[in-house]
Amino acid sequence: MIALVFLTCLLGFTLVGVAASRQAKATTSDYLLAGRSVSPWLTALSSVATNNSGFMFIGLIGYAYSSGVEAVWFHAAWMAGDLAAWMWVHRRVREKTEEAHALSIPSWLGTDRDGKNMRPVTVVAAVLSLLFLGGYAAAQLKAASTALEVLFGWDPAIGAILGAAIVVAYSFSGGFRASVWTDAAQSYVMLAAMLALLATALLELGGLGGLLAELGAQDPTLLKWSPPRGALGQSLFVIGFFAGGLAVVGQPHILTRTMALDDPGSIPKARRLYFLWFVPFSLLALGVGLTSRALLPELLNTMTASGAPYSAEHALPALSMALLPDALVGLMLAGIFAATMSTADSQLLVCSAAVTQDILPSLSKRHGYAKIATLGATLLALVVALMAQDGVFALVLGAWGILGASLGPLVLVKAWGQRVGQKLSLVMLLSGALTVVAWRASPYHSLTYELLPGMLVPLLLFLIARIRFARTHLTKGRE
Repeated sequence: MIALVFLTCLLGFTLVGVAASRQAKATTSDYLLAGRSVSPWLTALSSVATNNSGFMFIGLIGYAYSSGVEAVWFHAAWMAGDLAAWMWVHRRVREKTEEAHALSIPSWLGTDRDGKNMRPVTVVAAVLSLLFLGGYAAAQLKAASTALEVLFGWDPAIGAILGAAIVVAYSFSGGFRASVWTDAAQSYVMLAAMLALLATALLELGGLGGLLAELGAQDPTLLKWSPPRGALGQSLFVIGFFAGGLAVVGQPHILTRTMALDDPGSIPKARRLYFLWFVPFSLLALGVGLTSRALLPELLNTMTASGAPYSAEHALPALSMALLPDALVGLMLAGIFAATMSTADSQLLVCSAAVTQDILPSLSKRHGYAKIATLGATLLALVVALMAQDGVFALVLGAWGILGASLGPLVLVKAWGQRVGQKLSLVMLLSGALTVVAWRASPYHSLTYELLPGMLVPLLLFLIARIRFARTHLTKGRE
């Protein structure tokens, strides 16, 4: 029954993607951005599904399982940063990318305010996108393999290969439009699966009071909203993850949803729909993580069916197996796959754009090469997923941090209409990425999420450059 429900849902997602091909046009613009014709509600649901990926289903639930109610701070700060981006950045990105006739974020970043092409900037931004979105997509495939390993005892490679094959199937059929349509369908399955599991878990525990009592009996620190790290440490923790949410402006796979919206004036409606879906889903994920810890505290001391050690990131599929009937276990497994595919397909299409639009622009008008690039990016992500030793949470935070710190600051200043030359653009891109790497290797890495210093350094360099520019022109004016 589990396999039947799971496969039925996967078939349904695939058919939705194939149905999208009926509206697809054989153009690169349609393949990569659906001709900028996506409605606000599809944009919102697609953005939710893309953001609520294997990171949410596997990573965030695992984090809540390990750390307790402290995880609420993490995601509240993250959502606040995301809201700031929706309020003040997304509309500007939508308007300015269309003005520049850009089909990708790197091509827009490589176009200055006067329309001049800064080719090195485009290439560097595209290479960063290709490398780290490939790693990010690998995390989604790894999340899929985690679920199948726990539920069926399958070799982890099977889940990764299955997820990659499905993504390629409907991306080939309908491109970006298929990605958006399937994301919308997947968002319903994701929400329904999480709601069913949390409701069942709370009934098992006797409600919220029973949950808190069990967590407190296991370990009182699980109920501490702010574990001992001092006022400064707590502030840096919260600000760091606020920066993490704001760094959505450096995630090309999410910004492409904004770029594809039918009209800049639709942003407020899309924003309302996005958070109407995102907030309850986040609360459900945190609740499932906490109830998993209450009901299955032994996970860290047991083994999976395949003989590998359990980790906190196995909490969701393990709780599903423990509590739900087979049909709902199949739905939950489909929900996990929906989460992983909704993000992976977006990232792989962006990787395709990075190759055909930005790195090899001679292929930019050749629709077939965009599909070949999608296949190549998928194979790269699959290899990384099969070889990576890190968990989903670590893989996502690492890729999100590099992209947010390198692309994010430049997106911010260009969205606000600031003039940024080629040299300064390159310095901002590279300094953000290098700061993230250096911070992670430093003895201070535990103080805050490395994305905070990673974004601050490029913005500080931009500010210094602007001050020097202003002083130079003031001096010349006096002379």
